[in-house]
Amino acid sequence: MLKIWGRRTSSNVQKVMWLVGELGIEHERIDVGGPYGQLDSPEFKRLSPHAKIPVLEEGELVIWESHAILRYLAASYGKDRFWPADPAERAAADKWVEWAQTTLLRSFSDVFWGYYRTPEQDRDPAFIKGAVERLNGDFELLDGYLAGQRYLLGDQLSLADIPTGMALYRYFEMDIARPSLKNVDAWYAELQAHDAYREHVMVPFDELFGRLSF
Repeated sequence: MLKIWGRRTSSNVQKVMWLVGELGIEHERIDVGGPYGQLDSPEFKRLSPHAKIPVLEEGELVIWESHAILRYLAASYGKDRFWPADPAERAAADKWVEWAQTTLLRSFSDVFWGYYRTPEQDRDPAFIKGAVERLNGDFELLDGYLAGQRYLLGDQLSLADIPTGMALYRYFEMDIARPSLKNVDAWYAELQAHDAYREHVMVPFDELFGRLSF
């Protein structure tokens, strides 16, 4: 059986679990990291040399790094819908996966860690202001791109939506200034209609507030 190692409040684990849910894959998720610890245990480091989550284990196969896991799941279980045969169609989704990694999720991480997870007395207001402006700019770019379409690649959920859409729940739940984003709002509503999104992404994260570590 497919195993996913990582706590459900980890945003990187949520990306993977969302796709697992969309694909209806029989699986077991094992809590490690955060309050569950075990990341530095010899057993876990045999799976993940960097001692980070998520990790996918399937028989003898072990994959770490969330986007590598997403691609494996899409190619192995989601052919046609999430991993089309045409390389150009795959690239259309993959460019958004890469953009999420290099741009959106960097801004998101700066806001989430700099503002939400840092105790108030230790926050850097100037850093947070700049991070929020960058993150809002990233979502404004998405808002323009989404005009006239339900998802990033048209009328159907694809791999393109997973890393970017994962950030929406926390983006809208955090107490930060946000611009008007009617197309992103509509996209978010589409994602919330997916059972797997509600189950694996819309996970309360209050326990992380003001805590840089457990």
